[in-house]
Amino acid sequence: MPGLLRGVARTAVIAGTATSVSNRVSRRQGRRWAQQDQEQQAQAQQQAAPPPPPPAPPASGGVDRLEALKQLGELKAQGVLTDAEFEAEKARILAG
Repeated sequence: MPGLLRGVARTAVIAGTATSVSNRVSRRQGRRWAQQDQEQQAQAQQQAAPPPPPPAPPASGGVDRLEALKQLGELKAQGVLTDAEFEAEKARILAG
């Protein structure tokens, strides 16, 4: 009987150790997966973030642009500029 008890005790110790190690490995792997998921979500949020709005034009530049557009309209009205030239210059002025 002592041999049987020794065998049962050894089996219980081995099973307990294996369970403990298995649980520890599972928890560690779960933390790694959770960290990877968080990193992927952070990257996805960074990629999905809308681009920042363009900077506002300076306050003093608004008057100059308006004058430039008025002069451009007068040149077009006088026939100095074609429609394509007018549109190209207007886009350039509005772009800054």
